[in-house]
Amino acid sequence: MDLVSLLPALSVASWLLVVLGALVVGLSKTALPGGGTIAVGLFALALPAKESTAALLLLLIVGDWTALYAYRREPDVRTLLRLIPSVLVGLVVGTIFFWLAGGDVVRTTIGVILLALVAVTVIRRRRPAPERPEGEEHVGAGVTAARAGYGLLGGFTTMVANAGGPVMSMYFYAMRMPVLTFLGTSAWFFAVVNILKLPFSASLGLLSSSTLVMDLMLVPVVLIGAFLGTRIARRIPQKAFESVVLVLTVVSALALLIL
Repeated sequence: MDLVSLLPALSVASWLLVVLGALVVGLSKTALPGGGTIAVGLFALALPAKESTAALLLLLIVGDWTALYAYRREPDVRTLLRLIPSVLVGLVVGTIFFWLAGGDVVRTTIGVILLALVAVTVIRRRRPAPERPEGEEHVGAGVTAARAGYGLLGGFTTMVANAGGPVMSMYFYAMRMPVLTFLGTSAWFFAVVNILKLPFSASLGLLSSSTLVMDLMLVPVVLIGAFLGTRIARRIPQKAFESVVLVLTVVSALALLIL
């Protein structure tokens, strides 16, 4: 069978959008956490809602494993293990919500959640606090509740709109992780979570042969973005990195609300 015949019938403008989205996926996985939701918006503009979710998921997995290779020695393993239970609950809740709710409701809900998380995180980070080692202790006295809440929201948002990146970025940001630890922990987190999402997506009928063929063509673009990202990440100062995380999270939230 001719693979070209399996490609979705897209306009030139739509192809430009998905190519740009694939480049953003690579960059977001290796240098710009939270920026992946920009790719969500680009794919949503180029493809129908359900097809865009499945197409982006497969490319995110490619980006995950590229980032995993680049930052394989950097993760905070204890944080990852503690997040797993609440994330799994979030995936189940997200699957049910995705099945029941329309696309507009999903995007609006996630956009509002992200803006609220940014506001809460910024307020908490501005409060005077004694110096402490980096890690989960920075979340505060309610560390267990905060971790469960972020994990639940991360699983929920990544399931319904591939938008878990900004949520988890806010959690890792709140813990004041160094740049490479931040990126390594994020890489391991989504490498596992996005694989777990595949059976849920398949059960919803979101995967198709045309999606697979299109993604195969876009994989080199993701790899180029990931390569560029690794060069950027190792040179960006901590404060600049944290500012970029906040800005991209706000942009991602607004994109979900407006697009």
